[in-house]
Amino acid sequence: MLPISSLRSLHLASVTLLPALYDRGAQLFARPPLRQSLAVPFFTTAGTVAAVEAMEKKLHSRCLQGTYPGSSVQRLTVPDDKICWDAPWQEYDPPVYTAESLKDKPYADPDVNDPKFRPRWNSLDDDVDRRSHIGQYTVVNGVPQNPIGRTGLRGRGRLGRWAVNHAGDPIVTRWKTDKNGNVMYSRDEDKPILQFVAIERQSGNEWAFPGGMTDPGESPEETVEREFFEEALEGKGATDKVIEHNRRLMEDHFRDGVQIYRGYVDDPRNTDNAWMETVAINYHDNSGSHLAKLKLVAGSDAKSAEWKDATADLKLYASHSEILRRVAERLNAHW
Repeated sequence: MLPISSLRSLHLASVTLLPALYDRGAQLFARPPLRQSLAVPFFTTAGTVAAVEAMEKKLHSRCLQGTYPGSSVQRLTVPDDKICWDAPWQEYDPPVYTAESLKDKPYADPDVNDPKFRPRWNSLDDDVDRRSHIGQYTVVNGVPQNPIGRTGLRGRGRLGRWAVNHAGDPIVTRWKTDKNGNVMYSRDEDKPILQFVAIERQSGNEWAFPGGMTDPGESPEETVEREFFEEALEGKGATDKVIEHNRRLMEDHFRDGVQIYRGYVDDPRNTDNAWMETVAINYHDNSGSHLAKLKLVAGSDAKSAEWKDATADLKLYASHSEILRRVAERLNAHW
């Protein structure tokens, strides 16, 4: 029997093979059909209806009750059995809210009833991508409908676009090491402890991936690279030397990302007519020789930027915990 140290070395070496196996797995297992409600991650095989329903519950819970973020508007509470649009609810009459701050913003759509506003729903609308990752969404009387279901609030809330609002999330990871550079393992599972770059949000005091909204015409890869640099590396206090150091590391090693998730996000800003979707990409430094050496400097939208242990106990924004869990699972890391 191999000693523990040898088994651990074998584990870490095997991680370098995972991207290739991951891509191969995507070819072997066709992406399962959707229930017109959820983007099942492309690395899974077709699951049971119960599994899909459980996933839906995980990805659509933060926008069902309470006060809408940044406002005093109270959502109409939506029971679990009334989320689906197919569930009869004749009395459903939630409040309508679109933030005044969006008016005349260059990144925001006009009012959906503006006669000059003629969006091409479910299409690439010039350089604005109005297509959903999860399939065709329904448009009722000229207004798009959240494909997951009811949220207890109509309007656009604080989101810039009607229908889908695209974002990108970089998950930059490394192994946690001790002062001698040895990879640290969990006591209960004897699995390596994963760390990821996180930012502490200015609003809500939650930790999150340093991601953000996709600009018109951007690819997901361009979004995650730009947002990562803006949110975690180029903040106030970053010297020219630090910026150049970080840019060099990113240029050399930000090309081998693995897409972890693509689809709907359980964002508290979602409404019946506007919602968040993301593409999450993992950039893992298995050797600890490049991205692990990034010098983190929080951007203007964050209080701080840190390497955090990937653990189920860490409270993260929106669907980030579920996405991080999948990264840990992919790398066979402690969770």
